[in-house]
Amino acid sequence: MGIVKIHLITPPSSAFALTTALAQNPHLTSLPVPKPDIISPASFSDNTPTAELFRHPTVQEAITGDFLVLPCDLVCELPGEALVEAWMVQQGGLGGAGAESDRYGGPKMGKGGEAGGRRGGLGVWFETKGEDSTKATETDFMITAFLPQPSAPPWEGALRPHISKLLYTTTTDTLRDITQDKKGFPIRHGLIRKHGKIRMLTTHRDAHIYLFPYWVLDMIKRNETFDSVSEDVVGWWAKASWQDGLADKLSLREVLDPNHTSDDKDGDSGSYGSANIEDEVDLASMSSTHASTLCPNHPTITSTVISTPTQPLTIPPFLSYVHPTHAPLIRRVDNSHLLLRTSLYLATLPSFTDPLPGTTPSPLSHAQKIATSATLISPHTNIHIPTTLIAPNTTIATHAVIKNSVIGSNCIIGAGARLTGSLLMDGVVIGEKSVLQGCILGRRCGIGNGAYLRECEVQEGYQVGEGAEGKGEKYMVFEGLEEEMKDGETDEEAGMM
Repeated sequence: MGIVKIHLITPPSSAFALTTALAQNPHLTSLPVPKPDIISPASFSDNTPTAELFRHPTVQEAITGDFLVLPCDLVCELPGEALVEAWMVQQGGLGGAGAESDRYGGPKMGKGGEAGGRRGGLGVWFETKGEDSTKATETDFMITAFLPQPSAPPWEGALRPHISKLLYTTTTDTLRDITQDKKGFPIRHGLIRKHGKIRMLTTHRDAHIYLFPYWVLDMIKRNETFDSVSEDVVGWWAKASWQDGLADKLSLREVLDPNHTSDDKDGDSGSYGSANIEDEVDLASMSSTHASTLCPNHPTITSTVISTPTQPLTIPPFLSYVHPTHAPLIRRVDNSHLLLRTSLYLATLPSFTDPLPGTTPSPLSHAQKIATSATLISPHTNIHIPTTLIAPNTTIATHAVIKNSVIGSNCIIGAGARLTGSLLMDGVVIGEKSVLQGCILGRRCGIGNGAYLRECEVQEGYQVGEGAEGKGEKYMVFEGLEEEMKDGETDEEAGMM
Protein backbone atom coordinates (compact mmCIF):
# COMPACT_ATOMS: atom_id res chain seq x y z
CA MET A 1 0.00 0.00 0.00
CA GLY A 2 1.31 3.43 -0.88
CA ILE A 3 3.72 4.50 -3.63
CA VAL A 4 5.90 1.55 -4.59
CA LYS A 5 7.42 2.77 -7.87
CA ILE A 6 8.24 6.18 -9.36
CA HIS A 7 8.73 6.60 -13.12
CA LEU A 8 9.89 9.81 -14.78
CA ILE A 9 8.62 9.92 -18.38
CA THR A 10 10.72 12.23 -20.54
CA PRO A 11 11.87 12.67 -24.15
CA PRO A 12 15.42 11.48 -24.92
CA SER A 13 16.63 15.08 -25.17
CA SER A 14 16.10 15.52 -21.41
CA ALA A 15 17.07 12.04 -20.23
CA PHE A 16 20.78 12.78 -19.71
CA ALA A 17 20.12 15.96 -17.71
CA LEU A 18 17.63 14.14 -15.48
CA THR A 19 19.98 11.20 -14.95
CA THR A 20 22.79 13.56 -13.97
CA ALA A 21 20.57 15.53 -11.60
CA LEU A 22 19.29 12.38 -9.88
CA ALA A 23 22.87 11.24 -9.36
CA GLN A 24 24.46 14.54 -8.30
CA ASN A 25 21.90 17.05 -7.01
CA PRO A 26 21.86 16.78 -3.20
CA HIS A 27 18.15 17.64 -3.07
CA LEU A 28 17.45 14.60 -5.27
CA THR A 29 20.04 12.14 -4.01
CA SER A 30 18.61 12.52 -0.50
CA LEU A 31 15.10 11.51 -1.55
CA PRO A 32 13.70 8.48 0.29
CA VAL A 33 12.96 5.21 -1.44
CA PRO A 34 11.56 4.28 -3.85
CA LYS A 35 14.13 5.90 -6.10
CA PRO A 36 12.74 7.14 -9.42
CA ASP A 37 13.71 5.58 -12.73
CA ILE A 38 13.59 7.18 -16.17
CA ILE A 39 11.44 6.04 -19.09
CA SER A 40 12.63 7.66 -22.31
CA PRO A 41 11.53 5.88 -25.52
CA ALA A 42 13.19 7.16 -28.69
CA SER A 43 9.82 8.13 -30.20
CA PHE A 44 9.00 10.60 -27.43
CA SER A 45 9.41 14.34 -27.97
CA ASP A 46 8.40 17.54 -26.21
CA ASN A 47 5.26 17.59 -28.37
CA THR A 48 4.12 14.01 -27.76
CA PRO A 49 0.48 14.11 -26.54
CA THR A 50 0.08 13.07 -22.93
CA ALA A 51 -2.40 10.29 -23.71
CA GLU A 52 -0.01 8.91 -26.32
CA LEU A 53 2.60 8.53 -23.58
CA PHE A 54 0.37 6.07 -21.75
CA ARG A 55 -0.34 4.07 -24.91
CA HIS A 56 3.35 3.35 -25.44
CA PRO A 57 4.20 -0.32 -24.69
CA THR A 58 7.10 0.66 -22.41
CA VAL A 59 4.85 2.78 -20.21
CA GLN A 60 2.03 0.22 -20.26
CA GLU A 61 4.47 -2.46 -19.10
CA ALA A 62 5.93 -0.23 -16.36
CA ILE A 63 2.53 0.48 -14.75
CA THR A 64 1.29 -2.63 -12.94
CA GLY A 65 -1.44 -1.22 -10.67
CA ASP A 66 -3.36 1.90 -9.69
CA PHE A 67 -1.22 4.94 -10.42
CA LEU A 68 -0.74 8.63 -9.64
CA VAL A 69 0.06 11.14 -12.40
CA LEU A 70 1.99 14.36 -11.68
CA PRO A 71 3.03 17.12 -14.11
CA CYS A 72 6.61 18.33 -14.41
CA ASP A 73 5.71 21.97 -13.64
CA LEU A 74 3.95 21.35 -10.32
CA VAL A 75 4.74 23.19 -7.07
CA CYS A 76 2.64 21.76 -4.24
CA GLU A 77 2.64 22.08 -0.46
CA LEU A 78 -0.38 19.83 0.02
CA PRO A 79 0.81 16.47 1.43
CA GLY A 80 0.51 13.69 -1.10
CA GLU A 81 -0.66 11.35 1.64
CA ALA A 82 -3.80 13.44 2.09
CA LEU A 83 -4.79 12.99 -1.55
CA VAL A 84 -4.04 9.28 -1.57
CA GLU A 85 -6.03 8.78 1.63
CA ALA A 86 -8.98 10.75 0.23
CA TRP A 87 -8.99 8.62 -2.90
CA MET A 88 -8.70 5.38 -0.97
CA VAL A 89 -11.61 6.32 1.30
CA GLN A 90 -13.79 7.45 -1.58
CA GLN A 91 -12.88 4.83 -4.17
CA GLY A 92 -10.80 2.01 -2.73
CA GLY A 93 -11.18 2.06 1.02
CA LEU A 94 -13.12 0.07 3.54
CA GLY A 95 -16.67 -0.42 2.41
CA GLY A 96 -16.05 1.40 -0.85
CA ALA A 97 -17.31 4.52 0.87
CA GLY A 98 -17.62 6.53 -2.29
CA ALA A 99 -20.29 8.37 -4.17
CA GLU A 100 -21.40 5.22 -5.94
CA SER A 101 -21.19 2.82 -3.01
CA ASP A 102 -24.97 2.65 -2.83
CA ARG A 103 -25.02 1.26 -6.35
CA TYR A 104 -22.13 -1.12 -5.98
CA GLY A 105 -23.60 -2.43 -2.75
CA GLY A 106 -20.42 -3.73 -1.18
CA PRO A 107 -16.77 -3.32 -0.36
CA LYS A 108 -14.24 -2.84 -3.12
CA MET A 109 -11.60 -4.95 -1.46
CA GLY A 110 -12.46 -8.36 -2.86
CA LYS A 111 -10.49 -10.23 -5.49
CA GLY A 112 -8.57 -7.77 -7.63
CA GLY A 113 -9.46 -5.02 -5.20
CA GLU A 114 -12.71 -4.20 -6.98
CA ALA A 115 -15.20 -6.93 -6.13
CA GLY A 116 -17.80 -4.33 -5.22
CA GLY A 117 -17.40 -2.36 -8.43
CA ARG A 118 -14.62 -0.71 -10.35
CA ARG A 119 -12.73 2.08 -8.60
CA GLY A 120 -13.08 5.61 -9.89
CA GLY A 121 -10.51 8.39 -10.13
CA LEU A 122 -9.63 11.65 -8.42
CA GLY A 123 -8.24 14.91 -9.81
CA VAL A 124 -7.16 18.21 -8.27
CA TRP A 125 -8.16 21.76 -9.24
CA PHE A 126 -7.00 24.99 -7.58
CA GLU A 127 -8.17 28.61 -7.45
CA THR A 128 -6.33 31.09 -9.69
CA LYS A 129 -7.88 34.33 -8.45
CA GLY A 130 -6.92 36.21 -5.30
CA GLU A 131 -4.16 38.31 -3.83
CA ASP A 132 -1.40 36.26 -5.43
CA SER A 133 -3.01 35.91 -8.87
CA THR A 134 -0.80 36.59 -11.86
CA LYS A 135 -1.23 37.89 -15.35
CA ALA A 136 -2.19 35.56 -18.21
CA THR A 137 -2.96 32.60 -15.94
CA GLU A 138 -4.76 29.81 -17.75
CA THR A 139 -8.02 28.56 -16.28
CA ASP A 140 -10.37 25.63 -16.83
CA PHE A 141 -14.15 25.34 -16.89
CA MET A 142 -15.68 22.57 -14.81
CA ILE A 143 -19.11 21.35 -13.77
CA THR A 144 -19.45 19.34 -10.57
CA ALA A 145 -22.22 17.71 -8.55
CA PHE A 146 -22.39 17.48 -4.78
CA LEU A 147 -21.72 14.15 -3.08
CA PRO A 148 -23.85 12.71 -0.27
CA GLN A 149 -22.53 13.79 3.10
CA PRO A 150 -21.06 11.05 5.29
CA SER A 151 -22.81 10.07 8.50
CA ALA A 152 -19.81 11.16 10.59
CA PRO A 153 -18.57 14.76 10.33
CA PRO A 154 -15.13 15.15 8.73
CA TRP A 155 -12.15 15.97 10.91
CA GLU A 156 -10.50 19.37 10.81
CA GLY A 157 -8.36 19.73 7.72
CA ALA A 158 -10.02 16.83 5.89
CA LEU A 159 -10.29 17.05 2.10
CA ARG A 160 -13.70 15.35 2.03
CA PRO A 161 -15.83 18.55 2.20
CA HIS A 162 -14.12 19.84 -0.95
CA ILE A 163 -14.53 16.68 -3.02
CA SER A 164 -17.35 16.50 -5.55
CA LYS A 165 -18.24 14.45 -8.60
CA LEU A 166 -16.85 15.80 -11.87
CA LEU A 167 -19.40 16.02 -14.69
CA TYR A 168 -17.65 18.13 -17.30
CA THR A 169 -14.29 19.83 -17.78
CA THR A 170 -12.53 21.69 -20.56
CA THR A 171 -10.13 24.57 -20.96
CA THR A 172 -11.46 28.11 -20.90
CA ASP A 173 -10.19 28.62 -24.46
CA THR A 174 -12.25 25.65 -25.66
CA LEU A 175 -15.27 26.94 -23.74
CA ARG A 176 -14.86 30.31 -25.43
CA ASP A 177 -14.80 28.65 -28.85
CA ILE A 178 -17.96 26.66 -28.02
CA THR A 179 -19.88 29.72 -26.83
CA GLN A 180 -18.86 31.72 -29.89
CA ASP A 181 -19.83 28.92 -32.26
CA LYS A 182 -23.10 28.03 -30.52
CA LYS A 183 -23.98 31.60 -29.44
CA GLY A 184 -24.11 30.32 -25.88
CA PHE A 185 -23.23 27.28 -23.80
CA PRO A 186 -25.57 24.35 -24.57
CA ILE A 187 -26.42 22.02 -21.67
CA ARG A 188 -27.67 18.53 -22.46
CA HIS A 189 -30.96 17.40 -20.99
CA GLY A 190 -29.29 14.19 -19.81
CA LEU A 191 -27.08 16.19 -17.46
CA ILE A 192 -30.02 17.99 -15.85
CA ARG A 193 -32.11 14.81 -15.62
CA LYS A 194 -29.40 13.00 -13.70
CA HIS A 195 -28.02 15.92 -11.70
CA GLY A 196 -30.57 18.59 -10.91
CA LYS A 197 -28.15 20.55 -8.71
CA ILE A 198 -24.78 21.35 -10.25
CA ARG A 199 -22.01 23.87 -9.75
CA MET A 200 -20.07 25.62 -12.54
CA LEU A 201 -16.56 26.96 -11.85
CA THR A 202 -14.62 29.24 -14.17
CA THR A 203 -11.69 30.58 -12.12
CA HIS A 204 -10.02 27.29 -11.22
CA ARG A 205 -7.25 25.42 -12.98
CA ASP A 206 -6.56 21.74 -13.45
CA ALA A 207 -3.43 20.88 -11.46
CA HIS A 208 -2.93 17.76 -13.63
CA ILE A 209 -2.73 15.64 -10.48
CA TYR A 210 -4.67 12.44 -11.12
CA LEU A 211 -5.19 9.24 -9.16
CA PHE A 212 -6.21 6.60 -11.69
CA PRO A 213 -7.34 3.00 -11.22
CA TYR A 214 -5.44 0.50 -13.30
CA TRP A 215 -8.27 -0.06 -15.78
CA VAL A 216 -7.80 3.47 -17.17
CA LEU A 217 -4.73 2.24 -19.07
CA ASP A 218 -6.98 -0.10 -21.04
CA MET A 219 -9.40 2.75 -21.72
CA ILE A 220 -6.58 4.93 -23.08
CA LYS A 221 -5.23 2.09 -25.21
CA ARG A 222 -8.62 1.36 -26.78
CA ASN A 223 -9.29 5.03 -27.64
CA GLU A 224 -6.46 5.94 -29.98
CA THR A 225 -8.04 9.32 -30.74
CA PHE A 226 -7.32 10.49 -27.19
CA ASP A 227 -4.53 13.07 -27.17
CA SER A 228 -4.78 14.84 -23.82
CA VAL A 229 -5.15 13.17 -20.44
CA SER A 230 -6.89 16.22 -19.00
CA GLU A 231 -9.29 17.02 -21.84
CA ASP A 232 -9.85 13.60 -23.42
CA VAL A 233 -9.33 10.93 -20.77
CA VAL A 234 -10.76 12.85 -17.81
CA GLY A 235 -13.18 14.95 -19.85
CA TRP A 236 -14.82 12.08 -21.73
CA TRP A 237 -14.84 9.86 -18.65
CA ALA A 238 -16.72 12.54 -16.70
CA LYS A 239 -19.28 12.99 -19.50
CA ALA A 240 -19.77 9.24 -19.89
CA SER A 241 -21.16 9.08 -16.33
CA TRP A 242 -24.32 10.92 -17.42
CA GLN A 243 -24.48 11.04 -21.25
CA ASP A 244 -26.42 8.06 -22.63
CA GLY A 245 -24.53 5.90 -25.11
CA LEU A 246 -21.17 7.62 -24.67
CA ALA A 247 -19.70 4.86 -22.52
CA ASP A 248 -20.24 2.29 -25.28
CA LYS A 249 -18.63 4.60 -27.84
CA LEU A 250 -15.58 4.80 -25.57
CA SER A 251 -15.48 0.97 -25.27
CA LEU A 252 -16.02 1.24 -21.52
CA ARG A 253 -18.31 -1.78 -21.52
CA GLU A 254 -15.41 -3.99 -22.58
CA VAL A 255 -13.02 -2.21 -20.21
CA LEU A 256 -15.24 -2.46 -17.14
CA ASP A 257 -16.53 -6.00 -17.69
CA PRO A 258 -14.77 -8.11 -15.03
CA ASN A 259 -14.86 -11.12 -17.38
CA HIS A 260 -12.89 -9.15 -19.95
CA THR A 261 -9.28 -10.39 -20.20
CA SER A 262 -6.70 -7.78 -21.00
CA ASP A 263 -4.42 -8.61 -23.91
CA ASP A 264 -1.48 -7.08 -22.11
CA LYS A 265 -1.65 -8.69 -18.65
CA ASP A 266 -2.10 -12.24 -17.35
CA GLY A 267 -2.93 -13.65 -13.96
CA ASP A 268 -5.51 -12.89 -11.33
CA SER A 269 -4.63 -9.24 -11.06
CA GLY A 270 -5.34 -8.73 -14.77
CA SER A 271 -6.83 -5.32 -15.40
CA TYR A 272 -8.02 -5.02 -11.80
CA GLY A 273 -4.77 -3.92 -10.19
CA SER A 274 -1.98 -5.60 -8.28
CA ALA A 275 -2.86 -8.33 -5.79
CA ASN A 276 -2.62 -7.43 -2.09
CA ILE A 277 -3.37 -9.04 1.25
CA GLU A 278 -6.68 -7.15 1.15
CA ASP A 279 -7.73 -9.47 -1.70
CA GLU A 280 -7.61 -12.39 0.73
CA VAL A 281 -8.92 -10.76 3.95
CA ASP A 282 -12.26 -9.01 4.44
CA LEU A 283 -10.93 -5.91 6.19
CA ALA A 284 -14.35 -4.26 6.09
CA SER A 285 -15.71 -6.73 8.63
CA MET A 286 -12.77 -5.97 10.95
CA SER A 287 -13.22 -2.19 10.87
CA SER A 288 -14.98 -0.17 13.55
CA THR A 289 -15.77 2.58 11.03
CA HIS A 290 -18.92 2.81 8.95
CA ALA A 291 -18.75 0.51 5.93
CA SER A 292 -21.27 -0.56 3.35
CA THR A 293 -22.02 -4.27 3.09
CA LEU A 294 -23.81 -6.49 0.66
CA CYS A 295 -27.48 -6.76 1.45
CA PRO A 296 -30.42 -8.50 -0.26
CA ASN A 297 -32.05 -5.35 -1.57
CA HIS A 298 -28.90 -4.40 -3.43
CA PRO A 299 -28.06 -5.92 -6.79
CA THR A 300 -25.37 -8.58 -6.69
CA ILE A 301 -21.84 -7.86 -7.78
CA THR A 302 -22.34 -9.86 -10.94
CA SER A 303 -25.54 -8.08 -11.94
CA THR A 304 -24.02 -4.69 -11.10
CA VAL A 305 -20.80 -4.95 -13.02
CA ILE A 306 -21.39 -7.46 -15.78
CA SER A 307 -23.62 -5.75 -18.32
CA THR A 308 -25.20 -6.79 -21.56
CA PRO A 309 -25.84 -4.38 -24.42
CA THR A 310 -29.43 -3.99 -23.19
CA GLN A 311 -28.43 -3.11 -19.63
CA PRO A 312 -27.28 0.32 -18.50
CA LEU A 313 -23.59 0.48 -17.73
CA THR A 314 -22.52 1.83 -14.36
CA ILE A 315 -19.55 4.17 -14.79
CA PRO A 316 -17.20 4.58 -11.83
CA PRO A 317 -17.19 8.25 -10.81
CA PHE A 318 -14.34 10.65 -11.41
CA LEU A 319 -14.08 12.89 -8.36
CA SER A 320 -12.66 16.39 -8.19
CA TYR A 321 -10.89 17.89 -5.21
CA VAL A 322 -11.30 21.66 -5.54
CA HIS A 323 -8.62 23.28 -3.40
CA PRO A 324 -10.45 25.98 -1.41
CA THR A 325 -7.67 28.47 -0.69
CA HIS A 326 -4.17 29.54 -1.73
CA ALA A 327 -2.59 27.93 1.32
CA PRO A 328 -1.19 25.34 1.23
CA LEU A 329 0.11 26.25 -2.18
CA ILE A 330 -0.85 24.29 -5.30
CA ARG A 331 0.32 25.80 -8.55
CA ARG A 332 1.51 24.87 -12.01
CA VAL A 333 4.48 27.04 -12.95
CA ASP A 334 4.38 27.14 -16.74
CA ASN A 335 5.05 30.79 -17.60
CA SER A 336 7.48 33.49 -16.52
CA HIS A 337 4.98 35.40 -14.38
CA LEU A 338 4.15 32.30 -12.37
CA LEU A 339 7.83 31.41 -12.11
CA LEU A 340 8.67 34.78 -10.61
CA ARG A 341 5.66 34.93 -8.29
CA THR A 342 6.15 31.39 -7.02
CA SER A 343 9.88 31.91 -6.48
CA LEU A 344 9.23 35.05 -4.45
CA TYR A 345 6.64 33.17 -2.39
CA LEU A 346 9.20 30.48 -1.58
CA ALA A 347 11.60 33.22 -0.49
CA THR A 348 9.13 34.33 2.19
CA LEU A 349 8.95 30.88 3.82
CA PRO A 350 10.93 30.55 7.06
CA SER A 351 13.74 28.00 6.97
CA PHE A 352 12.81 24.60 8.38
CA THR A 353 15.69 24.89 10.84
CA ASP A 354 14.25 28.13 12.25
CA PRO A 355 10.44 28.02 11.91
CA LEU A 356 8.11 30.61 13.37
CA PRO A 357 6.89 29.80 16.89
CA GLY A 358 3.83 27.57 16.89
CA THR A 359 4.03 26.77 13.16
CA THR A 360 5.04 23.73 11.12
CA PRO A 361 7.67 24.37 8.44
CA SER A 362 6.50 24.14 4.86
CA PRO A 363 7.78 21.13 2.90
CA LEU A 364 9.11 23.69 0.41
CA SER A 365 11.19 25.55 3.02
CA HIS A 366 14.96 25.69 2.62
CA ALA A 367 17.46 24.72 5.30
CA GLN A 368 18.98 28.22 5.21
CA LYS A 369 17.67 31.49 3.83
CA ILE A 370 21.19 32.78 3.17
CA ALA A 371 23.25 29.76 2.15
CA THR A 372 26.28 31.62 0.79
CA SER A 373 29.30 31.94 3.06
CA ALA A 374 29.43 35.03 5.27
CA THR A 375 32.95 35.67 3.96
CA LEU A 376 31.49 36.30 0.49
CA ILE A 377 29.18 39.07 1.75
CA SER A 378 30.97 42.40 2.04
CA PRO A 379 30.32 44.85 4.89
CA HIS A 380 27.62 47.51 4.59
CA THR A 381 25.25 45.36 2.55
CA ASN A 382 21.50 45.42 3.14
CA ILE A 383 19.79 42.04 2.74
CA HIS A 384 16.18 41.62 3.84
CA ILE A 385 16.44 38.04 5.10
CA PRO A 386 12.69 37.33 5.69
CA THR A 387 11.92 37.76 1.98
CA THR A 388 15.17 36.65 0.34
CA LEU A 389 16.83 33.40 -0.67
CA ILE A 390 20.52 33.29 -1.62
CA ALA A 391 22.19 30.07 -2.80
CA PRO A 392 25.78 29.00 -1.99
CA ASN A 393 28.93 30.54 -3.50
CA THR A 394 27.30 33.87 -4.37
CA THR A 395 29.43 37.01 -3.87
CA ILE A 396 27.79 40.26 -2.77
CA ALA A 397 29.80 43.48 -2.90
CA THR A 398 29.55 46.39 -0.49
CA HIS A 399 26.51 48.69 -0.34
CA ALA A 400 24.36 46.24 -2.32
CA VAL A 401 20.66 46.22 -1.40
CA ILE A 402 18.64 42.99 -1.85
CA LYS A 403 14.97 42.66 -0.95
CA ASN A 404 12.27 40.11 -1.81
CA SER A 405 14.49 38.29 -4.31
CA VAL A 406 15.84 34.82 -5.12
CA ILE A 407 19.49 34.51 -6.14
CA GLY A 408 21.02 31.32 -7.48
CA SER A 409 24.47 29.90 -6.84
CA ASN A 410 27.77 31.32 -8.14
CA CYS A 411 26.31 34.78 -8.80
CA ILE A 412 28.22 38.05 -8.44
CA ILE A 413 26.38 41.15 -7.22
CA GLY A 414 28.32 44.37 -7.86
CA ALA A 415 28.84 47.23 -5.42
CA GLY A 416 25.81 49.47 -4.95
CA ALA A 417 23.47 47.21 -6.93
CA ARG A 418 19.80 47.21 -5.92
CA LEU A 419 17.63 44.12 -6.43
CA THR A 420 13.90 44.09 -5.62
CA GLY A 421 11.38 41.36 -6.45
CA SER A 422 13.75 39.64 -8.89
CA LEU A 423 14.83 36.10 -9.73
CA LEU A 424 18.45 35.37 -10.68
CA MET A 425 19.45 31.95 -11.99
CA ASP A 426 22.90 30.43 -11.39
CA GLY A 427 26.01 32.28 -12.51
CA VAL A 428 24.46 35.73 -13.09
CA VAL A 429 26.75 38.78 -12.91
CA ILE A 430 25.25 42.13 -11.88
CA GLY A 431 27.29 45.28 -12.55
CA GLU A 432 27.90 48.07 -10.08
CA LYS A 433 25.02 50.43 -9.28
CA SER A 434 22.59 48.46 -11.44
CA VAL A 435 18.92 48.48 -10.46
CA LEU A 436 16.61 45.49 -11.05
CA GLN A 437 12.90 45.49 -10.20
CA GLY A 438 10.67 42.49 -10.91
CA CYS A 439 13.13 40.90 -13.35
CA ILE A 440 13.95 37.31 -14.35
CA LEU A 441 17.57 36.64 -15.34
CA GLY A 442 18.63 33.39 -17.00
CA ARG A 443 21.76 31.47 -16.15
CA ARG A 444 25.15 33.03 -16.80
CA CYS A 445 23.71 36.26 -18.16
CA GLY A 446 25.30 39.63 -17.34
CA ILE A 447 24.00 43.10 -16.52
CA GLY A 448 26.32 46.04 -17.22
CA ASN A 449 27.18 48.77 -14.73
CA GLY A 450 24.49 51.34 -14.12
CA ALA A 451 21.72 49.45 -15.94
CA TYR A 452 18.11 50.05 -14.91
CA LEU A 453 15.68 47.23 -15.73
CA ARG A 454 12.09 46.93 -14.60
CA GLU A 455 9.92 43.83 -15.21
CA CYS A 456 12.36 42.53 -17.82
CA GLU A 457 13.41 39.03 -18.82
CA VAL A 458 16.99 38.26 -19.85
CA GLN A 459 17.79 35.09 -21.76
CA GLU A 460 20.42 32.61 -20.61
CA GLY A 461 23.91 33.85 -21.47
CA TYR A 462 22.75 37.25 -22.74
CA GLN A 463 24.85 40.33 -21.88
CA VAL A 464 23.03 43.61 -21.26
CA GLY A 465 25.26 46.65 -21.87
CA GLU A 466 26.23 49.37 -19.42
CA GLY A 467 23.64 52.03 -18.69
CA ALA A 468 20.85 50.09 -20.44
CA GLU A 469 17.30 51.04 -19.52
CA GLY A 470 14.27 48.86 -20.11
CA LYS A 471 10.73 48.24 -18.90
CA GLY A 472 8.86 45.07 -19.77
CA GLU A 473 11.51 44.08 -22.32
CA LYS A 474 12.71 40.60 -23.26
CA TYR A 475 16.43 40.48 -23.99
CA MET A 476 17.32 37.50 -26.16
CA VAL A 477 19.46 36.48 -29.11
CA PHE A 478 17.49 35.53 -32.18
CA GLU A 479 18.70 32.53 -34.15
CA GLY A 480 20.45 33.48 -37.38
CA LEU A 481 21.69 36.85 -36.15
CA GLU A 482 24.92 35.65 -34.58
CA GLU A 483 26.94 36.48 -37.70
CA GLU A 484 25.50 39.99 -37.86
CA MET A 485 26.43 40.52 -34.24
CA LYS A 486 29.97 39.48 -34.95
CA ASP A 487 30.10 42.16 -37.67
CA GLY A 488 29.62 44.93 -35.15
CA GLU A 489 25.98 45.00 -34.13
CA THR A 490 25.51 45.31 -30.36
CA ASP A 491 23.75 42.69 -28.30
CA GLU A 492 20.90 45.02 -27.44
CA GLU A 493 20.31 46.02 -31.08
CA ALA A 494 20.19 42.39 -32.15
CA GLY A 495 18.34 40.77 -29.29
CA MET A 496 15.90 43.14 -27.63
CA MET A 497 12.23 42.86 -28.47
